[in-house]
Amino acid sequence: MALKAAVITVSDRSSRGEREDLSGPVAERLLKEHLKAQVIIKQIVPDEVESIKEAILKACDLGVDLVVTCGGTGVSPRDVTPEATREVLDKELPGFSEAIRMEGFKKTPHAIISRGICGFRRNTLIINLPGSPKAVEEGLEVIIRAIPHAIEKAKGEESECAREP
Repeated sequence: MALKAAVITVSDRSSRGEREDLSGPVAERLLKEHLKAQVIIKQIVPDEVESIKEAILKACDLGVDLVVTCGGTGVSPRDVTPEATREVLDKELPGFSEAIRMEGFKKTPHAIISRGICGFRRNTLIINLPGSPKAVEEGLEVIIRAIPHAIEKAKGEESECAREP
């Protein structure tokens, strides 16, 4: 299955051009390397609920299979990515989020501060990752093998993974 993906970086400073986006390119590279995904949307938005929702909804409406957000998952006053994402989800997928946090916790106790969530809007899988390039890489590595199966199941398709011995 050739996945179509969107990578949305959530950062006030990057959206204003004050800081280079380092996380989005990491997510894009990993999606291409591990999933052979075609990243058709790359966007940077400010830490604003409406901007985040709009970007996610646009990607879903364009028919992407996967939306990865980078940033805005912490506890600072401007971190609102989980709130925006929750407003657009049809089904939450807590196992993905829990796995990312627990694997990250093995490396740093700060990983459990992340509030990122994952889930589906119709057949589009939405994954919130923290904003640091290292956290994006480590988080995606935890769940990357489960992504195709989850998307296939959401679409009602028989998964290649289901036929593995």
